[in-house]
Amino acid sequence: MTLRGPRVSRRGLLGGAAGLGLAGVAGAGLAGCASPAPGAQTVPFYGEHQAGVSTDVQDRLAFAAFDVTSADRSDLIGMLRTWTAAAEAMTRGVRVPGESDAQQVPPADTGEAIGLPPSELTVTIGFGPKLFDQRFGLAPHKPPQFTDLPDLPGAILDPTRTGGDIGIQACANDPAVAFHAVRNLARLGKGTAVTRWTQLGFGRTSSTGTNQQTERNLMGFKDGTRNIKSNDGQALDEFVWVGDEAGQRWMKGGSYLVARRIRMFVEAWDRDVLSDQESVFGREKYTGAPLTGKDEFDTPDFAARGPDGELVIPERAHVRLAAFENNRGLRILRRGYSFTDGIDPETSDLDAGLFFISYQRDPMQFITLQRSLGSRDRLNEYVRHVGSAVFACPTGVPDATHYWGQPLFEA
Repeated sequence: MTLRGPRVSRRGLLGGAAGLGLAGVAGAGLAGCASPAPGAQTVPFYGEHQAGVSTDVQDRLAFAAFDVTSADRSDLIGMLRTWTAAAEAMTRGVRVPGESDAQQVPPADTGEAIGLPPSELTVTIGFGPKLFDQRFGLAPHKPPQFTDLPDLPGAILDPTRTGGDIGIQACANDPAVAFHAVRNLARLGKGTAVTRWTQLGFGRTSSTGTNQQTERNLMGFKDGTRNIKSNDGQALDEFVWVGDEAGQRWMKGGSYLVARRIRMFVEAWDRDVLSDQESVFGREKYTGAPLTGKDEFDTPDFAARGPDGELVIPERAHVRLAAFENNRGLRILRRGYSFTDGIDPETSDLDAGLFFISYQRDPMQFITLQRSLGSRDRLNEYVRHVGSAVFACPTGVPDATHYWGQPLFEA
């Protein structure tokens, strides 16, 4: 008879995944488990900037916000060291490192991604404003512009989907790979951090790669046509990467992440006529072209008027209010994803929409744009912001001797 040590209950084993709210999708995409070739479909983890910001947007998302429950600074640093090593391994498509594969201890890796290629996995970390309270001695190193987002028009926020001490964004071209990354970090953080909220994204709604087509949101329109591209170094330096102005060395080369869960009332939208849908966005639905053009990438002519003297792109059209030309040149980098989380029990309508993610060198870039959009955009008739968070994503990890956020804790 083989002895396998103390029996662990099925309920106990499932606790980590259930706590993530992701257990139902753990098996997605597990078919065809061929062994990954070394280096295949990988995005480098180490570098000047964290991967997953300007990286070409992958197809799938698993996002999680955590609250730190330990008040011990060394516990937090230890968790970040462990998380960094685990994330780096997973981006290479190998198992989470552990001390032993002995039968008498839980495995070091949960295992659902074994045999799958890395699928261009990126894992990006950010720190929330409340992490800079008095618990860990970080208050002197909080950038002055980094605070919780103010109340913004068009938002009725659910506190259970808002905020967090730490944010983790895992993007990949396979849902199981993205899920696996967040699940393992949640498991490895037990005793130091707990999951606050999560969000899965099943389809990207923007592009950052020059060879990527612009995807459509759940309203059927192309989204993020004029997004900053990964090869536009000048725009990235001007609008995305934090420079010396932060006054904090740990943030130089980093970026600020804004996440907004935007509910779309798709049933009402689907009953609207095509001409009205197009006037709401200011674009043609099927070609993606601005109402003043023929091709998706034609520059909108915001001064153009029709035979009746009315603006061709209406005054409250989304594309007009979001355009950098009408916002003093202000731009952000978008990495949004569509989501669906079943049915709203109160209305029996779909709980679906856009999990909006943007990166910017100052949170005020997003705040400025949202104040304009939230108060004037006709799209507000069909959407509502119900969740929100902001995170400071530190500079990249240079090599295996360092960990996420090390310059912050050594400042």
